[in-house]
Amino acid sequence: MISGIFHYEFLQNAFLTGMLIGILAPLLGVFIVVRRLSLIADALSHVTLSGIAASLLLEKYVTSLAGLNPLYLGMVFSVGGSLFIEKLRGVYKHYQELAIPIILSSGIGLGVIFISLANGFNTDLFSYLFGSVSAVSRTDLWVILIISVLVVAVLILLYKELFILSFDEDYAKASGIPAKSIHFIFIIMVALVIAASMRIVGILLVSSLMTLPVAASIRIAKGFKQAIFLSVLFGEISVLGGLFIAYYLNLAPGGTIVMLAVLILIFSILYKKLMINQYVQKGGTAG
Repeated sequence: MISGIFHYEFLQNAFLTGMLIGILAPLLGVFIVVRRLSLIADALSHVTLSGIAASLLLEKYVTSLAGLNPLYLGMVFSVGGSLFIEKLRGVYKHYQELAIPIILSSGIGLGVIFISLANGFNTDLFSYLFGSVSAVSRTDLWVILIISVLVVAVLILLYKELFILSFDEDYAKASGIPAKSIHFIFIIMVALVIAASMRIVGILLVSSLMTLPVAASIRIAKGFKQAIFLSVLFGEISVLGGLFIAYYLNLAPGGTIVMLAVLILIFSILYKKLMINQYVQKGGTAG
């Protein structure tokens, strides 16, 4: 695959896109998990599916839109879904978690309607569902690169505020931090990253890349910054390792990436358990 990267553009696109997604998804995932919003990735990924299905439907009936990249409308739907989640969280102040399943269900329902109107699945839609290395275009790469720069810049500028909001929202508001505005920016970033990640991992698996590396990192990390570093490290190992394994074994890249992330999670759990047992044994011996 290494030699192929230098010869084939689609492999270059997949490899570079995978590197960017391996950083972005876990990076935002740490804040998502800490804020107990893990299911938001699932909700927005299904809303994105609706946008992509709508785009493919429009291409079928409007010839002037035949060259439109479905990723763009998917991003519009994803951002719209994130805004509706924020609105519903304000409506259900005491049951804010209800906003996520409401949008998730709406996304699934709308997606199914658009798919049925388009007379079922086609090759393009299938590649969005489960990911496809060959489907990643140079345009997709540039879009993801732009999103990556924006997300990293915002996280650097608002790191302190996001950190405080993630652990104590009431204290953040009392400290004068514009919690609503910052959360609004954060949720839009999540929506864009989810929409951008679907080419490699697929809509149905993108939430895994935002949560599994984070779940592995928080088992062994000794602080928040270390958890961020390990999440990104595990995310990169999952994506790049998954792409290499999928290439040589002719497997689906999305599923391979996710299963590698699952193996890393299992290893981290076992490692943590081993460390605890060793600590207990040392304590027992000392006593």
